[in-house]
Amino acid sequence: MPPMSVLPARSPLQRLSEQLARGELTPRAAAEEALLRANSNAGHNVYIALDAEKVRQEADALPRRFPPVGRPLLYGVPVSIKDCFDVAGFPTTLGSRYYAERNGVAREDSAVAARLRSQGAIIIGKSHLHPLAYGITGENPDYGDCAQPRDARQLTGGSSSGAAASVQEQSAAAAIGTDTGGSVRVPAALCGVSGYRASAELAQESGLWRGGVHLAPTFDTLGWLFEDLRDAPLLAEALFGLRAPHRPETRVRIGCVSEEFLHDCDAQVLAGLGDWKRKLSESGGTMIPADTGYWEEAQEIYAAITAHEAAAIHGAKTGGDFSHFPAPIAERLAWGASISADEIEQFRARHARFREHADSQLRQFDFFLAPCAALHELAVGTDHTESRRAILRYTTPLSLVGAPVVTLECASGAGVQLIAPRNSDARLLGYARAVGTRLA
Repeated sequence: MPPMSVLPARSPLQRLSEQLARGELTPRAAAEEALLRANSNAGHNVYIALDAEKVRQEADALPRRFPPVGRPLLYGVPVSIKDCFDVAGFPTTLGSRYYAERNGVAREDSAVAARLRSQGAIIIGKSHLHPLAYGITGENPDYGDCAQPRDARQLTGGSSSGAAASVQEQSAAAAIGTDTGGSVRVPAALCGVSGYRASAELAQESGLWRGGVHLAPTFDTLGWLFEDLRDAPLLAEALFGLRAPHRPETRVRIGCVSEEFLHDCDAQVLAGLGDWKRKLSESGGTMIPADTGYWEEAQEIYAAITAHEAAAIHGAKTGGDFSHFPAPIAERLAWGASISADEIEQFRARHARFREHADSQLRQFDFFLAPCAALHELAVGTDHTESRRAILRYTTPLSLVGAPVVTLECASGAGVQLIAPRNSDARLLGYARAVGTRLA
């Protein structure tokens, strides 16, 4: 394989941007291609809301809005946005018909949508999500379960289900998702695409949650789903203004989740993790096993704080009547509302101790490696009650830390989390680009 410094063929997003910059492709033509591919899955529900004529008008206006010199990073690039952010002219559904009717049409763009437009992106539509962004499978009784465009037998995962599907079907070159307990990482992994979950503090301090609806503010963050690791830094710069190093370190120490912790992983997950260990070792990484037994308590802490905060948010909107939502979600919300102030403070104290321990461990390494889930697929029409636990066991520890994560894709759906210490996003993105460049 060539060294990381050698630049092979351009990534899909780079090629698209260059075609647009040279005038070989117009924004309108890019939009038309995206619209042709939209909603190609079995349920035709990658998007909850899409207005093709509005998309065309937006694309036609771009050359007038942005003169040829100094055009922004996402000029003419089709993107999707998760339907928990306001987009002017559409209701914000949160994947719930109750909210679709209650919220009415948004009068102005959320901060995220406004940022995308300022960067020249074409918003194709508002993407499907697990109701209230409170689930990991992409199942939705109101808008239909989200099956993968490439395989109607498999769910996308959630909660950023339509985001992953839009990238997979190529109706969007990149997709805005949110991640509380794994909602960018898991659908990226299961759909065989890349993902970037930003440090929670970066998302919280960016102001980009204006016009968006939280699930649990303690853990909520923003992120992208996209096709190629080499595009991660450009997307992070467009959204957050981050600048990743162009010549990242290649001789790095990478901590690895302990073998004992992997006892519940299926064969494809273990193979995917082993494959990425090999690739990163060949790229100059030294793999170092680490004790992650303490991760076992993460789910309990995460579940209580998330349920408590989500109950406060949705209780205020519904008068405490959670019957508008699917039974599993209603039960979690009712439980969250029942947690006393003293109890939640105990959970928050446990969270603080866990985060301190995990922060200290992550700082011992340059990066850290773990599966995204114990399983590599979620079959349509199957009871996934137990699947939730098998996934959150691997994602919630990093949610408690608030750490940045890039999902390293595997063709089998057994994606891997490449993790960095909290607020080390730029370094992580630079390394991910270098890995993607080497493997291209």
